[in-house]
Amino acid sequence: MNKEDFNMLDSVVYLDNAATTLKPRVLSDAVSDYYNNYSANASRGDYKIALLVDDKINDTRCKVKDFINASSSDEIIFTSGTTDSLNKIVFGYFKYNLKSGDSVLITKAEHASNVLPWFELADELSLDIDYIPLNDNYSVTLDNIKKVIKPNTKVISLAYVTNVIGDIRPIKEIIEYAHKNNVLVVIDGAQAVPHMRIDVQELDIDFLAFSAHKMCGPTGVGVLYGKKSLLDNMYPTTFGGGMNASFTFDRERTYKSLPSKLEAGTINIAGIIGFGKVLNYINEIGIDNINKYEQELHKYAIEKLDSIDNVVIYNKDVDTPIITFNYKDIFPQDLAIYLDKYNICVRAGNHCAKMLKDELKIKNTVRATLYFYNTKEDIDRLYDALSNTNIMNELL
Repeated sequence: MNKEDFNMLDSVVYLDNAATTLKPRVLSDAVSDYYNNYSANASRGDYKIALLVDDKINDTRCKVKDFINASSSDEIIFTSGTTDSLNKIVFGYFKYNLKSGDSVLITKAEHASNVLPWFELADELSLDIDYIPLNDNYSVTLDNIKKVIKPNTKVISLAYVTNVIGDIRPIKEIIEYAHKNNVLVVIDGAQAVPHMRIDVQELDIDFLAFSAHKMCGPTGVGVLYGKKSLLDNMYPTTFGGGMNASFTFDRERTYKSLPSKLEAGTINIAGIIGFGKVLNYINEIGIDNINKYEQELHKYAIEKLDSIDNVVIYNKDVDTPIITFNYKDIFPQDLAIYLDKYNICVRAGNHCAKMLKDELKIKNTVRATLYFYNTKEDIDRLYDALSNTNIMNELL
């Protein structure tokens, strides 16, 4: 699907899409156009090209709003990525709305970006960090949340789709239950927003974080969505130009309203403009078409890889394009290096989910992740490389 739009696919089988996706030519064209033809700063100038920059950033903001069905473009804050968004949520909102003894619920399958900020805040405020138990297939259920939620639980912070197991959490049911118990919910959408339709109003999401680079967009651009009532009570975590209305020598200062209040300094103008073009591109393909195609491709890949005797797959039953596996008696990084000889790109390691080893009982795995530009032929090439009877000799 649209493979011809990606130059790199002429030379490699790229199966590391959970880390970052490839970039279509529409992105580089948009970025080049900005740098070459109207490279002015944002929210600073009163001349034509500066106003053009403002219009294009606002246009992207509106596109993001529509993409996730936010109620207002003021609820869309541009950041440098999911990590930055989650840190802003933790240290800009919850730092001022939690107190000693409050509890935050997470799982041991979360990415570092949805763990370490909470650890830091827990140390600072004397919070409790509690863990939602995982089922035998490493998934999260509402029943398991009900087992561990406590009167002092104030936040549940979860990935919609985890980056190693790839399970889809029952977010709507979790949020409904959480809100009945006066608990706010933070969603790490890095592995969900690029692959499936997310409607923040229908799901009643409080906070959502995701990255452009995991959906064919540029690196260095992320989105922080929050309900306006929450963002209005969020403190900036960075201060400087663009976010202040006034300040005086005696430290009196007034900060601007949303979204400017939370976007200090010069934002990634070229990246944001390029992201707008990428959103057009994805919308033309259709997020539902992407999701359907990926499920078909994932099913094909599981069937092929599961037929190889020495391949152990840890997440056969998920409906997302994340395949986590190992090859018996081969260290994951060695297998990744072996596959690179065949121009097949996969990820090996713990994938920034370092607590998951407590559940998997294994520290490192190989992860092959798909996107809409992958094909069955890509899977066949992976299958052929892993079926190679001389694989052990080639590793020596």
